[in-house]
Amino acid sequence: MKALPIVRHNIIANYSGRAWTSLLSLAFVPLYIKLMGVEVYGLLGIFMSLGALLSLLDMGLSATLSRELSRLSTVDDSAQEARNLVRTFEVVYWGTGVVIGIAVVLLAPLIARYWINTGEVGRETVEYALMIMGISIAFQWPGGIYSGGLMGLQRQVVLNVIRSSMVALQHVGALLVLLLISPTILAFFFWQSFVGLLTTIALGIWVWKSLAESNSAAKFERALLVKNWRFATGMTGISLVTILLTQLDKIILSKMLSLEVFGYYMLAFNVANSLNNFSFPIYSALLPKFTQLVASGDMNGLASLYHKGARLLSTLMLPVATTVIFFSNEILALWLNDPVVSENVQPILVLLMIGTAFNAMMVVPFSLQLAHGWTRFSIYKNLIASVFLVPLLLVLVNRYQGIGAAIVWFILNLGYLAIEVPIMHRRLLKAEMRNWYRRDIIQPLLLVTLIVLCFYMALPNNASQSITFAWVLMTLMFSFAVSAWGTGYFDLKKLRAGAL
Repeated sequence: MKALPIVRHNIIANYSGRAWTSLLSLAFVPLYIKLMGVEVYGLLGIFMSLGALLSLLDMGLSATLSRELSRLSTVDDSAQEARNLVRTFEVVYWGTGVVIGIAVVLLAPLIARYWINTGEVGRETVEYALMIMGISIAFQWPGGIYSGGLMGLQRQVVLNVIRSSMVALQHVGALLVLLLISPTILAFFFWQSFVGLLTTIALGIWVWKSLAESNSAAKFERALLVKNWRFATGMTGISLVTILLTQLDKIILSKMLSLEVFGYYMLAFNVANSLNNFSFPIYSALLPKFTQLVASGDMNGLASLYHKGARLLSTLMLPVATTVIFFSNEILALWLNDPVVSENVQPILVLLMIGTAFNAMMVVPFSLQLAHGWTRFSIYKNLIASVFLVPLLLVLVNRYQGIGAAIVWFILNLGYLAIEVPIMHRRLLKAEMRNWYRRDIIQPLLLVTLIVLCFYMALPNNASQSITFAWVLMTLMFSFAVSAWGTGYFDLKKLRAGAL
């Protein structure tokens, strides 16, 4: 397939960028905790949840821009429409970002007073931190539309170079600020805001450089918003119910727990969420190509790429997830070097990691749905899940705190895996469900689990930190090899012939 090298290069770029981002983020966590305390992770959790809730104001525009630029890339004489589309969405996004920033700054005193259990941090510090978060969100907000544009244009190498550079600047600069200027949460968030603005500017410049030239200047065109309202509305609906399910745990916990205890949950969440560094690059690379294959009616090519993408995801994601699940105590002890924090994080991490692994497996089927413009299904499934799981979340969080929220996350994603896929395949790629479950998911999962379990049981008792580290690393490498063998990614002839 002629376009597969582009997909392959995009996947490699996405993985490289995500691996670098994840490595830096995890490496700097112990330093941040040492300098500012675990409460900083509580505030970071609030920042992440606030950004997720406000992403509803995205109105599906970033996903719509990505999909439309991908489609227009196959249409002759579409340069002017593409440039007008970017200008139109850009104007809406910058305006929305300004409004969001002002709103968060104005509401910060109320949120700090009536919602967050500030604990030892102090209400005034939390209030100022929330104000800086508002500014940071305003700066970063337009970056979403530019990222969507670069993904749709399949300029994902550039996108990842920018993101990787800015993440390095974000963490290294933050550490220097904390060491040389002020070891405070406020200084930390000020630096995050500055780097967020630089990132948005860089992304915007490259989107416009990547668009084909036209004879007329780009202009705001309201008709383009009207033209794309259906898909955008569907994506907004998906975001609404998805955020309800994925962020409600953090909203409830931020109200019920102190920032310190909430910080434990957010540490576990961020480690488990790093698994998305394996799924999102595949989503970013496959969605534009899926869209093109659907538009051209190439169902055979679509089915082939669907399975290749799913098997690649299993090959890369399952060894990491399984190793973290079995060796969670050892990994946390090596990483944090703090027995109290590790003890509080470990049970939550195991449940969140299992649920996140299930969630990652659904990325390729979800990409297939979006490529067909089928957004209604995701809205309905999440609404139904909300009816059952939101009351359960309230009960379990009240009884088990962070562990209760992690149980709900596990149940939600197990339901997606067991129920959503059969329903989807009744409409899309009807003959491919059995292969998806058997070859793409179950076979590599069983192989990897068996290997990791054997290594876990053979770990020497009372091993030193260096031996434990080497053992975990050896487990990971060996499980990668077995996973690649089980899914056929050790077949170099197939890879050279055009497999992913």
